[in-house]
Amino acid sequence: MRRQARDEYVEYVTGRIAPLRRLAYLLCGDEHHADDIVQLTIEKLYRRWPRVRALEHVDQYVRQMLVRTFLDERRRPWARVGLFARAPEPGPRPAGGEPETALAVRAALARVPPRQQAVLVLRYLCDLPVDEVAAILNCSPGTVKSQCSRGLAAMRRLVGDDLQRTV
Repeated sequence: MRRQARDEYVEYVTGRIAPLRRLAYLLCGDEHHADDIVQLTIEKLYRRWPRVRALEHVDQYVRQMLVRTFLDERRRPWARVGLFARAPEPGPRPAGGEPETALAVRAALARVPPRQQAVLVLRYLCDLPVDEVAAILNCSPGTVKSQCSRGLAAMRRLVGDDLQRTV
């Protein structure tokens, strides 16, 4: 890659790393896994940068790369390997931590299917319009709407169950 293109790439990634980490974290719910997803995405972006930098909507393309990287990672066999028979008990929460409702929502989001999870994060947490979410996920706007509906129904059910257990 030429020096000018490499400098443009470094400038682009430096300016977008925080929003990419936020999106990855919202998708997977784990800081370390989010960093891995972002790293894989910017590696792919580096290889494609000479073509990508000429695109009109580079940010949309990079978000699409990140979401697809997340979905691909969830499909891999190692993603289903459990290191523990059951999840370790969480440590004590620091004062001023997340309220119970936020924890229940985060846990429920992690339990919906990956495509629904991606749709919910992009649509409601990243506040993207239906058409842009459809373009990122390479599906129709109707599919985005139905995945939103099903995902929200599942989330309501899961959050209600989680909140009843804590009370």
